Amino acid sequence: MVRPYPTLVVIRGNSGSGKTTAAREVRRRYGRGCALIEQDHLRRIILREHDSGPDPVAPAFIATMARAALDGGYHVVLEGILWTGRYGPAVRELIAAHPGPAAAYFLDVSFDETVRRHLSRPEPIPVTADQMREWYHPLDLLGVPGERVVPEESTLDATVDLILHDSGLSAAGPLATCPDRCPRCAAGNR
Repeated sequence: MVRPYPTLVVIRGNSGSGKTTAAREVRRRYGRGCALIEQDHLRRIILREHDSGPDPVAPAFIATMARAALDGGYHVVLEGILWTGRYGPAVRELIAAHPGPAAAYFLDVSFDETVRRHLSRPEPIPVTADQMREWYHPLDLLGVPGERVVPEESTLDATVDLILHDSGLSAAGPLATCPDRCPRCAAGNR
């Protein structure tokens, strides 16, 4: 029997657009068998790489991690600003090379709203509105087939529901060892 391919979901948007919150909720609602790959964690924590430096490793590193998880049978939710000027080629190649279902979403939130949301975070990163303006790229689309723009009026629940259903992830069964073939999961020890 040929196993189906896992689903790749890419969630992008400017700082403070809600992409991390939405991505985490998509993964939480899906459960085991779905990997969450966060650009900020990989670039800032694991690599400690500045996003403005020359010869960045982060774009290829992030795409390689996503491919490894997909190859392992995990559905993947990849999230981040993933600015097309730096990450576009790696993300487009990841989507184009994936033989299974892939869906891309851009959370389109105005600059003023991104600042408001950023300041309302329990632990905002220490940046000013002027710094955020330097990073802000309105409607920075990848230009891949089927890419969806999610307007700022969309609530978290509506955004997560859209992503889960539109991408097909809500109907996609687990394909990774955990929980599909794992003895521990089979025993109810998820």
